[in-house]
Amino acid sequence: MPIIKSAKKRVRTAFKATARNARTKRNLKTAVKALYSAAKGGKKASNELKKAQSAIDKAVKKNVIHKNKAARKKSQLAKAAKIAAGVGVAVGAAKAASKKKPAPVKKSTAKRTPAKKPAAKKAPAKKK
Repeated sequence: MPIIKSAKKRVRTAFKATARNARTKRNLKTAVKALYSAAKGGKKASNELKKAQSAIDKAVKKNVIHKNKAARKKSQLAKAAKIAAGVGVAVGAAKAASKKKPAPVKKSTAKRTPAKKPAAKKAPAKKK
């Protein structure tokens, strides 16, 4: 247990912040689960997608999750909603097939010769 007054205050504020963050995370998880259950149930998931994306944006605004994680999650949710709607099923398979990278081209290991030879140095001027 802290002894210093400022440390005691930090404990109190950290406790309050933890409760706030937990509430935000819980709302986020609930919205995401609702979207996935709507997608599995075959229902129209566009309304649930809006709610989930809104919850993600609020979590980012409150610094509960990182913005890159939020972008990744939103992308995953949009993809799931699209598949649930039946739009991206055939398109996704075609994209996956076309994403194969071509074999890397090996560069030759032979040394290159310079195009010009350096100019010869002039002889120093003679002293008289």
